[in-house]
Amino acid sequence: MSQNEKSVKGLDSIQKLRSLSSDAEFSLEERLAFALSAVELSSKTKIDSVLINSNRTLSSVYLNRGEYEKYRKLNHNNLKLAKKINDSLVIGIASLNLGWYHHFNMVQNDSAYYYYSRAAKTFDEIGELDRQVTTLVNLADIQDTERDYIGAEANSIKAIKILERLPETENYLSTKWILYNLLGVINLKLELYNASLEYHNMAYDIGKKMEFGFIDQMLSLNNMAFVYRKLGNHAKALELYNTVLENKEVYNEEDPTFYPLVLENLAFTKYEAKHSDIDNIEQMLKTAYKISDSLEDPITKLAVSIDLAKFYYGQKNKDSSLVYAKQAYDIGGETNSNQIWLESMQLLSKINDGEAGKAYLNQYIKLSDSLLLNERKNRNKFARIEFETDKLEEENKRISRERLWLTILSIGLLFTALLIYIIITQRARNKELKFKQDQQQANEEIYNLMLSQQDKVDEARASEKKRISEELHDGILGRLFGTRLSLDSLNFSEGKDAIKSRANYISELKTIEEDIRKVSHDLNTDFVSGSGFMDIISELIEKQIKAYQLQYDFKYTDDINWEFVPNKTKINIYRIIQETLQNIYKHAEANEVKISIELKNNVILLAIIDDGKGFEINKSKKGIGLKNINSRVNELEGSVKFYSEINKGTSVLIDIPYKS
Repeated sequence: MSQNEKSVKGLDSIQKLRSLSSDAEFSLEERLAFALSAVELSSKTKIDSVLINSNRTLSSVYLNRGEYEKYRKLNHNNLKLAKKINDSLVIGIASLNLGWYHHFNMVQNDSAYYYYSRAAKTFDEIGELDRQVTTLVNLADIQDTERDYIGAEANSIKAIKILERLPETENYLSTKWILYNLLGVINLKLELYNASLEYHNMAYDIGKKMEFGFIDQMLSLNNMAFVYRKLGNHAKALELYNTVLENKEVYNEEDPTFYPLVLENLAFTKYEAKHSDIDNIEQMLKTAYKISDSLEDPITKLAVSIDLAKFYYGQKNKDSSLVYAKQAYDIGGETNSNQIWLESMQLLSKINDGEAGKAYLNQYIKLSDSLLLNERKNRNKFARIEFETDKLEEENKRISRERLWLTILSIGLLFTALLIYIIITQRARNKELKFKQDQQQANEEIYNLMLSQQDKVDEARASEKKRISEELHDGILGRLFGTRLSLDSLNFSEGKDAIKSRANYISELKTIEEDIRKVSHDLNTDFVSGSGFMDIISELIEKQIKAYQLQYDFKYTDDINWEFVPNKTKINIYRIIQETLQNIYKHAEANEVKISIELKNNVILLAIIDDGKGFEINKSKKGIGLKNINSRVNELEGSVKFYSEINKGTSVLIDIPYKS
């Protein structure tokens, strides 16, 4: 077995192991073993891109197994390898994964923001829109958590604008709901209540479009109700809360923590609206507390605790108010729920007398001032992180440029003689190219003269037809018409035989008149010319195909009036076909060529397809043949697309505006 065959077999084995490690039918232990084997084999190939892909597969297994530290290290390694080979996609993915690690696993928002910023910029540069949206959502979430509401709003809106350019899938709608919901929450925190309602309404409409969006709709109604509470519109808030509560059976199994939250909101809204059924309100709040406690849901329990504390304080039951306010205080500190934590401090300062009350008040003032200061710092911090990230990238680019120049200078000193030889050779090639260009220009002039001569022949032919038509109409037809009138006047002569004879002559003359009129009409009718250009193209194809010993199939439609197509267009079409056939003969090693010319939606479509060996388009863009074709198509304000696969042939598809 040759070295090349061994290499191909090794890559196949790696690909198979990766596939097995992603197969959910195997246990996580088995998938880990497959992924580790793939990485081991990939390391032996010494090909960075192969190792990167195997590392990505292994990192997914680590993530599923909850081995987050190994997940982090592997993505750091991939980031280094990706920078080495300048693979922007992998740089973006590794940065996104590291951002996720610090964001959701370690809750280190500074580090998470740094990696997310790098990922977002990379995805933007390479047009990776799906991943850019995911990254922007995570950035906005961090900024909302850190109270940088303006930054969170800006990134959310940017993500929505990108989503508008993507297909409307279920995942697309789910992400869009998250963004509009986040904008509603942000504007609520900024006390822009009308804007908050508008965004929550938009989120609700998106939920209705989703196949599995019912619970999202209920969340949007709950959020809208809360905004109406803030606006003092308790009637509307109660209406929405009751709607959500009525659908308990639908969402309770999927999210049991949602029901106690809605129950608590409904109860406290009734209390704020001064409903008289105090006992019922108290019972609803206690039920919500009991459920959230049994579910071990600290967030809902915190919300219920603070509302129970406020409720009992309003009922002048200080003992019960103190119990729930203290509980809200403890849970708020543990969960870093600063807003409710502040509310509990404020309430405790009112419930407790003397020094204890003052202590809570001082703590409230201190935390409030600290949060305001942190909010300002965070805005500057995130801007600074982005600035430092850009600065670091610029520095890396500068170092890379310096290394590149140093390498170029070193190579230049070593290969000066070779460069001189290349220059001399290039000059000779340039002369040859100039000669070919002059020859091409001469051919175009000849072709122009040929087309011009054909136009003159057509013009002379039409003129001669018109002259004969006029002669028939004004001469012969006029005399015949006069003769008929004379014969017609003799009808008044006596004798039945004479009248019958004259009538026959008159009828015959009418027939002759109609025949001549028809000939005159046919001669004077304008005829469609222009098929001559297709004859020229057919002759070109036949000659070149015969010389190149190829099989061919040439099809064209008759709905293009080539007579009125500008000569410039026809010349360039002629040359494009000629140039392409030459390229096929020189490089493609093809057996068959298919050429078609048709008209669709006022666009001339030229297609040239061969069954040759194909080529790598990105590596061949600088070839003279492709440059010439691109140049001619651009001159006609058209577009050209090249499709090619190794051993599967090449297709050249050209669109040219039809300007008749």
